[in-house]
Amino acid sequence: MKKLELHWQILIGMIAGILFGFGMTQVAWGQEFVLDWIQPIGNIFVKLLKLIAIPLILASLVKGVSDLKDISKFKSIGLRTIIIYTITTLVAISIGLLIVNIVQPGKGIPKETIDKLIEAYSGDSGVTSKLAEASMQKERGPLHFLEDIVPDNAIFAMSDNGLMLQVIFFTIFLGISILLIGEEKGKPLKNFFDSLNEAVLKMVDLIMLTAPIAVFALLANVVVSSSDPDLLIALLKYAGVVFLGLSLMIVFYCIMISLFTGYSPVKFLSKLSPAQLLAFSTSSSAATLPVTMERVEEHIGVDAEVSSFVLPVGATVNMDGTSLYQGVAAVFISQALGFDLTFADQLTIVFTALLASIGSAAVPGAGMVMLVIVLEAIGFPSDKLAIGLALIFAVDRPLDMCRTVVNVTGDATVSMLVAKSVGKLGKPKIRNWDDALTNK
Repeated sequence: MKKLELHWQILIGMIAGILFGFGMTQVAWGQEFVLDWIQPIGNIFVKLLKLIAIPLILASLVKGVSDLKDISKFKSIGLRTIIIYTITTLVAISIGLLIVNIVQPGKGIPKETIDKLIEAYSGDSGVTSKLAEASMQKERGPLHFLEDIVPDNAIFAMSDNGLMLQVIFFTIFLGISILLIGEEKGKPLKNFFDSLNEAVLKMVDLIMLTAPIAVFALLANVVVSSSDPDLLIALLKYAGVVFLGLSLMIVFYCIMISLFTGYSPVKFLSKLSPAQLLAFSTSSSAATLPVTMERVEEHIGVDAEVSSFVLPVGATVNMDGTSLYQGVAAVFISQALGFDLTFADQLTIVFTALLASIGSAAVPGAGMVMLVIVLEAIGFPSDKLAIGLALIFAVDRPLDMCRTVVNVTGDATVSMLVAKSVGKLGKPKIRNWDDALTNK
């Protein structure tokens, strides 16, 4: 009997986790059982993925830069990456604003529903923590994000997944330096990182063997921890607008891939689906990065020289799904609370959401912090910020899962476009976890 493809295994695990989670909500001890005995399995899986994220960036990016032989090639890849990421982010925000202005989900929400949402979430620790974090970011200078990119201690930067941009900076610096000292002197160091890259990729394969069980645990925990169903239904129109916008972004990616690479969009989505399903389960593009790199390189055919730069950078600065969500959320909150937006305000949303996406943490909940920054940029009353976040907090987690899928898909799309433009999109070279054993 033929073994099921990985994406089908993960999908079965997700469905089973959702059904199991719903079943556990029907018994008194169900939530406690899931939190005590099921959730840790998912947490261990996410920790394993985060464990290898920094070593993978370090090894693959040094290997990719040192393999270029010519620094001008790196400049070409870097410039194209930033330009395309900027374009896709602008498209995402524009799609979100277009749909939310047409549908107007914030109009006509009963005052009783708004009051119930405010009562349930305005004092929530999650809301207050996002406001505090956004306040800290707002106090920073306009060029502080550039200062943050340069680490003062490379080892410390590697100890924190939230400092991924600093790791990327150091790694690129190291890779370029290896190029400049010449092939003979740089060979021992290059061989070390080549070997490390192979070992870390093999770790990805081993971790992925547990993916179906892990996503079962992750989704079961999400279901039993979900908010009041009545509040979720009340926000269904808003959530539907966000979901429609995110779906249109996937369509946009498919069109771009078809037009500029000639690659089948259906095949692209099929090959990338394990990374997308993990992005949905974990709500973290940083945790999904090792799997995204493995799928893009081995199953789609993007050369490691391109993917090793484009994907780590994208996991930090390319937040198409999150930027789209911010545009929709900002307008929805303004509609619901009677705060009129001018055309200039909406242009401010586009500009601010674009800037806020650069350097934002690729972890669950970062979108909420960015949303506060966007709302403050359009002059939204500061005393109503907590109320605004409370309106959408009930559905933030499921929407976070969906927008992370778009973020990861956007990263993969840009890696293909850049690879095609520099002649680095070739045939896939799929490797299994036990290749070294079977080839003996």
